[in-house]
Amino acid sequence: MALLQIAEPGQSADPHQHKHAVGIDLGTTNSLVAVMRSATATALPDEQNRVSLPSVVRYLENGEVVVGYDAKQQAQLDPLNTLVSIKRCMGRGLKDVIDMPYEFEGSIDGKAEGIVEGMVKIKTVQGSKSPVEVSAQILKVLAKRAEESIGAKLDGVVITVPAYFDEAQRHATKDAARIAGLHVLRLIHEPTAAAIAYGLQSQHTGLIAVYDLGGGTFDVSILNLNDGVFEVLATGGDTALGGDDFDLAIVEFFKKKANISEKLTPSERRHLLTEACRVKEALGTEKKVLAHFSTTQGSWQGHIYLEEFNELILTLVQKTIRTIKRVVKDSGLQKSQIDQIVMVGGSTRTKLVRQKVSDFFEKDVLTNIDPDQVVALGAAKQADLLVGNISSDELLLLDVCPLSLGIETMGGLVEKVVERNTTIPVARAQEFTTFKDGQTAMSVHIVQGERDMVSDCRSLAKFELRGIPPMVAGAAKIKVTYQIDADGILTVSALESTSGVSSEITVKPSFGLDDDTVIQMLQDSQLFADADKDSRQLAETRVEAERVIEAISAALKKDGKALLNEEEFTQLNTTVNELKQVIYQGDEKTVRLKMDKLNQDSDEFAQRRMNAGVKAVLTGKSVNDI
Repeated sequence: MALLQIAEPGQSADPHQHKHAVGIDLGTTNSLVAVMRSATATALPDEQNRVSLPSVVRYLENGEVVVGYDAKQQAQLDPLNTLVSIKRCMGRGLKDVIDMPYEFEGSIDGKAEGIVEGMVKIKTVQGSKSPVEVSAQILKVLAKRAEESIGAKLDGVVITVPAYFDEAQRHATKDAARIAGLHVLRLIHEPTAAAIAYGLQSQHTGLIAVYDLGGGTFDVSILNLNDGVFEVLATGGDTALGGDDFDLAIVEFFKKKANISEKLTPSERRHLLTEACRVKEALGTEKKVLAHFSTTQGSWQGHIYLEEFNELILTLVQKTIRTIKRVVKDSGLQKSQIDQIVMVGGSTRTKLVRQKVSDFFEKDVLTNIDPDQVVALGAAKQADLLVGNISSDELLLLDVCPLSLGIETMGGLVEKVVERNTTIPVARAQEFTTFKDGQTAMSVHIVQGERDMVSDCRSLAKFELRGIPPMVAGAAKIKVTYQIDADGILTVSALESTSGVSSEITVKPSFGLDDDTVIQMLQDSQLFADADKDSRQLAETRVEAERVIEAISAALKKDGKALLNEEEFTQLNTTVNELKQVIYQGDEKTVRLKMDKLNQDSDEFAQRRMNAGVKAVLTGKSVNDI
């Protein structure tokens, strides 16, 4: 007998409410949208049954915006207004993206003109467009496809981002979704999404390496899968490395064959990039491919052999292997402990990539889910969970913070608050205090990196906490809290406990961190470990010396003439000046010796001050009063 659920007209019965959410893979080369249907994640096709949407946007003079395949076909004819691989510009400054065939604001012939801050903007016939606006156009098309397929408005979306996207790049992605009118349930890492897709189908538990090489970004993550818990143990990558770089290597090969030495026009450059991409994809199944192109400077036709292509991209592929080695080391595991290697992203179809990854782990790699779709499929699963259609007990994601986050302390030192590879979401707090008597404000400087000195790390943001009650140095208690949400976005707050005054900031850098710099920061933290230790000790000793000078100078000013004879007063001032002279000129040992001498010379003065203070308190009081 069938049971009917009865509800008032126009209302849905609570037990059977179903919300509509999708997962979106906003890719460099192609983007996809997927949804859960009958407990199965499915990529949604367009009217021509194509699931991929080329991440290409063309701006027309009449105000029309063309997205996808139609725009891609016009990239060569209208290269300045047809924007390709825009994800590589997300959250980035001009200096990071000038090697692209567009006209950027603030640049002349591909070089930055003066100081240009903030995210790049590209000149088009419809005015300057930011990567956020361009990405929003792609998201609008995907959202429309989803709503037409589902037959209802979307309640939310999960968007995937590379694991190594920094705060600026994550913010840019969320801003693009907001412009597209979408409610972002969460940003999740692409490797994590891929692991969800594989966990959904194979119910695998164990240690998994996810190697994600797309059109413009590269990530590798080590995950521990156990009873529905996806814990990221370590992550690394490069948000400016991918199949686009394979294309550029082939273009350089073309230019040598045709003896092209002068700068190409935007149209010619796009022509060569398109041909290079075709050759690259064909070599995924063939051993040789016939290439042909023509420019005003020269033409060429001939075969490119698989061996030649492998030689062209070998350095790039080896760069990804070095990242794998570092991430495996960060996870605390041996490569032999990894159970499965999941390949994600269209560029993993390249034979050399699969071979080198398989050789490194000494295992076959997993490719049984379409590498172009696997990220979107995992995002759809997570979206269904977050929107409330399935129990949250079925899946738990534990991502990590890719770089340490800290605060500047006296002496230009970094106090790490959230260590690299800490599981997120997370909230960490530390207590700080004032340096000077009567201090009523404190500057909070947020930095990112692995070194001990602020000068060797990246500055993210600064804000001030004002209204601290005037007290003696060290009496105020200021609690600084770093909170990273599930999207990896950082909020920092400061609270003075006695007065309740507080201030906070959501960290939103003006442009992204250069990825070579990210890798260099990690390498430098190991290379300069001993030097950093010495620098930190010296800085800490200097801060301690400044505190001693500050305290004794204040005491001499107040009580020196009253409690010391002229010879003692002069001698103590001389010792103070001796420490002042070496504090920023001597080494740590010299500063420490002078500070110890000052402490020794001031002991008698300190005892007299204490005795005088006790006498002042007791004067005029009886034993009963005390």
